[in-house]
Formats: sequence, structure tokens, C-alpha cells
Amino acid sequence: MNKSTKKLLSYLFKAAIVVLAFWFIYREFIQKGDNLKRFEILVGHLSRNRVIFVLVLVVVLMFVNWTLESFKWKYLTRKLMRISAWESIEAVFCGLTWAIFTPNRLGEYAGRVMFLPNRKRIHGVFAMAVGSYGQNVCTNLFGLTAALWFIYSFIHLSNWLFLVIAFMLLSFLAGMIIVYFHIKWLVNLLDMIPFLKKFHRFFDIMQRYRKHELIIIICFCITRFLVFSSQYYFLIHLLIPQMPVFQMMMMVFVLFLVQSAIPSIDVFDVGVRSGTAAVLFGYITNQTIAVMAAVSTVWLVNLIIPAILGSVFVFKLNFFDNRTV
Repeated sequence: MNKSTKKLLSYLFKAAIVVLAFWFIYREFIQKGDNLKRFEILVGHLSRNRVIFVLVLVVVLMFVNWTLESFKWKYLTRKLMRISAWESIEAVFCGLTWAIFTPNRLGEYAGRVMFLPNRKRIHGVFAMAVGSYGQNVCTNLFGLTAALWFIYSFIHLSNWLFLVIAFMLLSFLAGMIIVYFHIKWLVNLLDMIPFLKKFHRFFDIMQRYRKHELIIIICFCITRFLVFSSQYYFLIHLLIPQMPVFQMMMMVFVLFLVQSAIPSIDVFDVGVRSGTAAVLFGYITNQTIAVMAAVSTVWLVNLIIPAILGSVFVFKLNFFDNRTV
């Protein structure tokens, strides 16, 4: 394949990714933006300055959230190569554009590792998997704890059944944490599978992270978790100021847990998120429409805006990169 053909194909791939991303965004955001319209109606009677302040704060926290993820990605890739902070930001936002139309955000891996040299990209997928697993540990740490509170407060099981469920959930959580800090066990497990063992050179990167490095990575994950949890707090508190903070945040954590367990495509995720939020928050408030509006607004800020911004960086990709380092 000659150079001009590669250049043309590369441009077509980039254009196709951007067009597909915007089509998905248009289809869901323009045609199914009822919850966002409800948010506009709900804030109509509130102080304009207060609403603007909260929305600006939520947008700022979005940038803080994804900047932290960029720093985490930069830290993860140190095992492969040194990249600048800006290159890391470009990769993360580009990945968000890919994620918007792929199941379970799998495209985020592709969009991000495409910024690495060709021979480092598969390694990058496994490096990113370490960070994703760490984020999942955080979600389960807060989510399962909140789920136990939810079950105890609202489901009213018998004491022995509650204890059995608590034991199972806490055992599962303990197992996740142990595996995270002994991630080389996953490498050993993959090595035991004959047809995967030959790819050891790719997933070997997972066992290169030492415990102090895994602690730093989990700190990034926890900080991110607290940042995007705060976004939910500010928006829900804006619309339902009388809702108790503790109950609100417990429900938010349960929402994150449920959301992480449901396969979906990001851009179709708003319906799942808002519907799940309505069911959960229905236990503590009758203002479920306000909750759905708040959740949809966070979805817009955290996923749609970054995906649009990331489309700019898609055109910086080099699908036929010949760099080896």
C-alpha cells in the first residue's frame, strides 16, 4: 500500500469515526432530550445566578475529572514510554469520542492507544485495563457498601439473610482488592490458557506495576470517583435542596454500582441511567423527575461534551504509524 493510499484511508477512517459519533449524539440528544428539557423547566423558578454557578461548577468538575484520568493514563504508560501531559489529554478525550458509539465503552481503549506507537498499542490496552480495574474497585468499594445500607434500610430482610448477603458482597469486594494488589495473578492465569500464553509479551505489562504504583493509581481512581460524585450532589441538591445528603450520596453510589454492571452503549446510556435513578431515588423522594433531569444533565456534561471536544483529536490519529518506540 503506497503512502497516498494510506493517507486517504486514514482520513476516511477518521471522518467515519467523527460522523458516527455525531450521528449517535444527534440521535439521542436531539431526539430524546426530554429529561434535559425537564431540567430547564425545573430550574426556571430558581435564582438564575445560582443555576449558572452550579452548572459552571459541574462543567469545571468534568474537566477536573478527565484531567485526573489523563494524569492516570500518563502514569500508566510510563511502563511503555514517556508521553507529555497534553498528549495524554488528547488521548483520553479522543477515546471518549470512540466510546460514545461502542458497547461498554470498548472504543475508549482503541481511541486512546492509537496515540501510542504501533508496537506499543496492544501493550497499552493491558496498561489501560489496570487503570480500569482500579476504577472498578473504587466503584464496588463505595457501591457495595451503599448497597448494604440500601438493603438494610429499605428491603427489610431477615437478619440471617442480610448477614449472608453482606458476607457474600464483602467477600467479593475483598477478593477484588486482593487481586488488584496481586495483579500478577491475572497474568499467571492467562499464561495457563494455551492459546493466550503466546501473547504473554503483551499482557506481561500488568505485572510490572509494583504495589506502591498500584496505590498511586487507586488514589487517582478514588479522587475521580469523589469528583464525579460531587457533580451529582451539586445538581440534585440544586433541584431538591431538602434531600438528606447522606441518603442522596448512598443512592448515587448504588446508582454507579448498578450502572457499572449493565452492558450498554454510552450514548444510549442516558435512558438506563435516568430510569435506574428514578427507581432508586423513589425510595427517598417523590421528585423522581428532578432526579432524572439531574442525572441526564451529568450525562450530557461528562460524556457528550468531552466526546465532541475529543472529535478534534481524532484527526491527529495515525492509523499506519511506523514508530516502534
